[in-house]
Amino acid sequence: MTAHTPSTEPFRDPQLPFAKRIDDLLSRLTPEEKTAFLHQFAPAVERLGVAAFRTGQEALHGVAWMGPATVFPQAVGLGATWNPELVRRVGDAVSREIRAMRAKDDRVGLNVWSPTVNLLRHPLWGRNEEGYSEDPKLTSAIATAYTHGLRGEHPTYWRTAPVLKHWLAHNNETDRSTTSSSVRPRVLHEYDLRAFRDTVEAGAVAGVMPAYNLVNGRPNHVSPYLAEHLRTWTEEELLVCSDAGAPSNLVDSEHYFDTHEEATAAALVAGVDSFTDHGTDSSQIIGRVRGALERGLLTEADLDTAVRRQLSVRFRLGEFDPSYDPHDATGEFDTPAHRALAQEAAEQAIVLLKNDGVLPLAPDTRIAVVGLLADECKLDWYSGTLIHRSTPLEGLYERFGAERVEFAEGVDRVRLKTSTGAFLHVPAAEGAAEEVRGAEGALDPALLRGRTDLPVLTTDATGTELALADWGEGVLTLRAPDGRYLSVADDGCLRASADQPGGWFVQETFRLEPHGNGHLLKHLGTGRHVCVSADGVKVADEDPEVFELVVAERGEEAVARAAAAADVVVVVAGNDPYINGRETEDRTTLRLPGQQERLLRAARAANPATVLALVAAYPYAVDPAELPAVLWTAHGGQAAGTALARVLAGDVSPAGRLPQTWYADDADLPGLLDYDVIGARQTYLYFEGTPLFPFGHGLSYASFAYGDLTARVEEEAVRVSFSVTNTGDVTADEVAQLYARAVDASVPRPRRELLDHRRVTLAPGETAELGFEVPLTAFAFWDVAQDRWRVEPGGYELLAGASSEDVRLRTTVQLDGEPTLPRAVLATGLAAAGFDEQRGIAIVDRTKVSEDAVTPAGPEPGELVYHACDFGRGVSQVTVEVAGEGTVELSLDGGPALAALSPAAPTSGPYDYVSLSASIAAAGVHDVRLKLRGPLRLAHVGFSG
Repeated sequence: MTAHTPSTEPFRDPQLPFAKRIDDLLSRLTPEEKTAFLHQFAPAVERLGVAAFRTGQEALHGVAWMGPATVFPQAVGLGATWNPELVRRVGDAVSREIRAMRAKDDRVGLNVWSPTVNLLRHPLWGRNEEGYSEDPKLTSAIATAYTHGLRGEHPTYWRTAPVLKHWLAHNNETDRSTTSSSVRPRVLHEYDLRAFRDTVEAGAVAGVMPAYNLVNGRPNHVSPYLAEHLRTWTEEELLVCSDAGAPSNLVDSEHYFDTHEEATAAALVAGVDSFTDHGTDSSQIIGRVRGALERGLLTEADLDTAVRRQLSVRFRLGEFDPSYDPHDATGEFDTPAHRALAQEAAEQAIVLLKNDGVLPLAPDTRIAVVGLLADECKLDWYSGTLIHRSTPLEGLYERFGAERVEFAEGVDRVRLKTSTGAFLHVPAAEGAAEEVRGAEGALDPALLRGRTDLPVLTTDATGTELALADWGEGVLTLRAPDGRYLSVADDGCLRASADQPGGWFVQETFRLEPHGNGHLLKHLGTGRHVCVSADGVKVADEDPEVFELVVAERGEEAVARAAAAADVVVVVAGNDPYINGRETEDRTTLRLPGQQERLLRAARAANPATVLALVAAYPYAVDPAELPAVLWTAHGGQAAGTALARVLAGDVSPAGRLPQTWYADDADLPGLLDYDVIGARQTYLYFEGTPLFPFGHGLSYASFAYGDLTARVEEEAVRVSFSVTNTGDVTADEVAQLYARAVDASVPRPRRELLDHRRVTLAPGETAELGFEVPLTAFAFWDVAQDRWRVEPGGYELLAGASSEDVRLRTTVQLDGEPTLPRAVLATGLAAAGFDEQRGIAIVDRTKVSEDAVTPAGPEPGELVYHACDFGRGVSQVTVEVAGEGTVELSLDGGPALAALSPAAPTSGPYDYVSLSASIAAAGVHDVRLKLRGPLRLAHVGFSG
């Protein structure tokens, strides 16, 4: 056997361009080796000295799943900083820790599946914590910064290779693998694509991950937009990695294809390059690709295209140039600088929503800190394991002294009495090792199992007092006196074994269900009830135990005692990131859980000087009227408690800003599956009600004056400048925001839209002159009549201020633009999905490969309006392309129906279109109105004669 001689192979020559080296390596791979490369876990090719490669390393706000790492604030908290430079430094720190961890553990990957750039359109979305903002401009600014930090500064070699999640229009966990987001062209271009496009065009993105859902009736994993849009935004090769299990969903849950061979081929041709499916077992995907090749659904050239994209990323990561790679075997891990950065990020993420003067707290203030999150430092599914930990209680102890701080968690102290009169008992776990979930790291933490080395719960005459917390909708956790949560392992037994609720399938939540004179205790993770048997307490399908809940103390009582003895009460409320809102589970309401509302009322009744600190991944609808101060921060990572205490004390003036609208009531929200932000008037862009707190809102311990607004229109941009002066008496950050509004738009446009922003630090009396260069393209909208971007001529109001509603300065500029033209329907007809208005319509796939059609969204007729259609001197015939069964009615300007067209018989399938024609008489410019009745798909309307 001849020894491998790397120096003779062009793909190992660092003097050659990457493209030539990739060509050389690709030519040396066999079809079988190329096929194997298509799975997430690409095997080594030992004969060429090519190592194994894994796509996918989670790193949303720190290195996740691989054990201890620096934990930064949740992504929505990073968005709340409105500070791209800070977020770039966070990305830089994360990428350095990835390199350091990989040097010790080759399970740590360099292809980073982060950031998430899905827009926070709906505040009940379970994964709200993962996104940055409801606004495309702010989202792309923060995402661009994070990807640049992850990529590193070297012009050739990348420290890590970021992949954006989740393409596209993905904001619901409910039935996420089968629901279709109906996205009209304007929303697609002006909203959902924008955050991806701006971030990709900034040049530090290695790829994207399609989402589980469908868009306009077509699964994202076979989306034509990957080729039509994504790959046109950059000259770099982009690696498209499927979401976990999504390739199989194309057949198994979505039933979009009949066979896995067809589905895999369609995904590969559409642009998916790496298949994340069946964990580390690549045999299924390899078999499907082979089958597709044998059936002629794929060619080797299709494989080459996908493998080339993967190799492009691997070459950029320096895999084949270890002696040239500046990042190889280097890195920084848990450094003092990273700890300081985690604290800085947590401080900058805190938003002061209201302050009547109670904050900042004086050094000698006696503080009661109360609430279910007062002594918690919560993690989420995409967190690493904490090395350092700071809770609000610990932060206040450190800042004010333990002697000045009183604590009451506010849990109910209970015992569970069985039907025999005995009580649930938690046996002592003497000698049991301390264990933190995920501390050892796992490629797939969903596979981690609960502990079985601890004693099973029993019963005795006195029982064990448990801490009961109700996280809303009756979802409870029960905690033993030693701090461990009651949990159920694979053997079905109850133990006090979990350091926190967590895992893909949470095993630490229960519900008390009324039954006779007592309650059944249902374990939500298994869906079974708790029973008591001779060998201990377990869950089972039969013989459930009926418990009496014996309450030793209500949480409100402890909170009221602590509050009454303090000068100021800080109620720390919010969510547990694993309960009632997370990946796979949307929230159902904006309201705080009932137990936390009761604790807040108890604190306020005992002490009017009550500050509400919301620590949450989501907005909440809380009534701030009787509260002197309200703050919000996302779960802030390892330094969360220290950061909150420093803001409360005035060591840091808060300057976080809301990255999304806080609505006052559930009634203000559109349906979770209504993705038409224009028609449904969603987000600050279109919402016409009064928000609880508006987008961009956030207060300071200083005050700021705005002045000297100027705007000058140039050939390619509008130059805007204004000044901001700190008129307060403390150094503080201000986030100056610039918005625009089209004055007399011909189509619905945003009430105001963020153009740019700047976070600046100003000493008392200091003034900053801020300048912005706004490209004229920022004033464009997607003209559905012309199927392209267009700047409309007319006036555009520029608004500068401290939030989307706190406008301090305004001026108007005139832009030339392009005039509005009527639709040339004689030449092009009407693409059915290119409507101006709709009611009761869903957009669906015209074919499984490309183009859209429309259909009624439910049993009621759907209506469509196309404005300003120019029929010229006249037409005499209308032709529609339809599939299915039903009727298309056409009228002009709201008049009577001029034509009704129906297939003589239902077509053979949803993609089998027929053309139907009818006589009409129309001339000049009119609004065309269509009414669709029945399960009919309409693709196109043409006019002639």
